[in-house]
Amino acid sequence: MTGMSFIGALLGYGSGFATGLGCGYLAALRSRSTRRADPAPPLEPPAAHEAQEHDTQEAALGAVAQATQQALLRPMSGELGDVGFAARYLPAAANVLVGGDLFNVTLTPYGLRVLVGDVRGHDLEAARLAAITIGCFRDHAATTPDLVALTGILNAGLAAELDAEGFVTAVLAEFAPGEVRLVNCGHPAPLRVGDLLEPLAPDEPGLPLGLDPTPRRQRFRLAANERLLLYTDGLIEALDAQGTPFPLDARVRAALTRPALDDALEELHALLMSHTAGPLRDDLALLLCQPDVRTVLPSFPALRGPGERTGEHA
Repeated sequence: MTGMSFIGALLGYGSGFATGLGCGYLAALRSRSTRRADPAPPLEPPAAHEAQEHDTQEAALGAVAQATQQALLRPMSGELGDVGFAARYLPAAANVLVGGDLFNVTLTPYGLRVLVGDVRGHDLEAARLAAITIGCFRDHAATTPDLVALTGILNAGLAAELDAEGFVTAVLAEFAPGEVRLVNCGHPAPLRVGDLLEPLAPDEPGLPLGLDPTPRRQRFRLAANERLLLYTDGLIEALDAQGTPFPLDARVRAALTRPALDDALEELHALLMSHTAGPLRDDLALLLCQPDVRTVLPSFPALRGPGERTGEHA
């Protein structure tokens, strides 16, 4: 695939898959450039063709980085498996390349599954790890029946790629009639948006991916008139001039209950910008989901399966 055709295809996706494509291509180019570098200072100036190849690779890095960010900045919304969703990726102004925040939405035989995560760091390596996380999720989400087992696969895939200080916080969600099932690996708790804003936090804090977490699945009621907001820590850690974090208050609830999901995220973004009165200090990924349940809400059984904790009962 030529560079221009690759960029055109990348811009056509405009989703988490674009992140994987773009970041993977960036990582491959950077890795090849690094391997070609001479570890010792050259005794003579590099040949003209080597300098030209280096310039070409650097130009490709910049072009693909720009295309990837444009794809991510494009709002994404739709409906899969009777679940409506809208997503936004809001980069910090200081970031030149896409960073480590990530999301993906995949329809599977087990219901709609979504992933929101945050790689430690904001450099090209963080983007590479975000691509690996998304790719692993896409490869296994539709063929792994158990959400806990899927989390283990993600952890194993990342463990070989991370250095001693690396990790990825993440939350996986699976939508079923009347409920959402969550596995949280050290990530901010999703918000159930209804009469109140309710954090759906795990019973015990979990370790991030890459640090060998012991994942536990929880089940929460989610009615057709309720929504679920998944986000990265750029939301709750956004500070005003006095250092006050962004409050999840009644104004946020009012924004997130606007009729259209896209409008709800736009209103939330406006509240965030008003709070910070300036550019974001950290990247931010937002994913707002709403089920369209047409059946009577089931009663959740009290019995627990292996590795599962029941968050609530009807």
